[in-house]
Amino acid sequence: MSIIIFVGLLGAFLVIFLRRPILSMIGNNNRLVLRLQHLKWFQNHWLSGMFLFALNAVLFGSTCLLLYVLMYFLIPFVHLFVMFFAAAISIAFWLFIHKAWEGSKKNRLKMGALGSSFYMLSALLFGYWLATLKPSYPGEDTFMVAVGLVFAIIVTSVAFMGCFVITGFSIKTPK
Repeated sequence: MSIIIFVGLLGAFLVIFLRRPILSMIGNNNRLVLRLQHLKWFQNHWLSGMFLFALNAVLFGSTCLLLYVLMYFLIPFVHLFVMFFAAAISIAFWLFIHKAWEGSKKNRLKMGALGSSFYMLSALLFGYWLATLKPSYPGEDTFMVAVGLVFAIIVTSVAFMGCFVITGFSIKTPK
C-alpha cells in the first residue's frame, strides 16, 4: 500500500513541476476555456474561487460515492483505477480553470487559495477525526480506521497543494 502512496505522490509532484508543458497541451481555443473566459462572473476572483471550491467538492464527493458503491462489488483493483481517473479529471479541470482565468497575480492567488481550501478543510476534518478516534465498543481495533484516515489526510493535503499551485500561480510565458 505504501508503494501506491509513493507513486501517487511522485505523480502529483511531477504534474506540479511539469505544469508548463502540460498546460501547453490545452489550446487557447478549447471550448471549455473559451466558455469560461466569456463568463463575466468567472473573471471575479471571489466567484471563480467559489466555483473552484464547489467543483472540488463535487469531484471529491462523487469519487467518494463511486468508491462506496464499488465496495459492494468484488472486482479487484477497480478502486485504484477510479482514484487514478478522479485525480486526472481534477487536474484537467484545474488546468482549464488556470487557462481560462485572467487577472492579476494577487487575485489569482486569492482565487486559488479559496478554491483549494476545500481540500485543506477536508484534511483538517480528517485530522480531527483521527485525533478523536475512539472504539465503538470495548476491544474494537481502530488501527485500520487510523490508517485510512492518515491516507485521507495525505491525499487531501497533496490535492490542496496541487490545486493551489496549478490554479493559484501564473506561468511566465517565454518571450
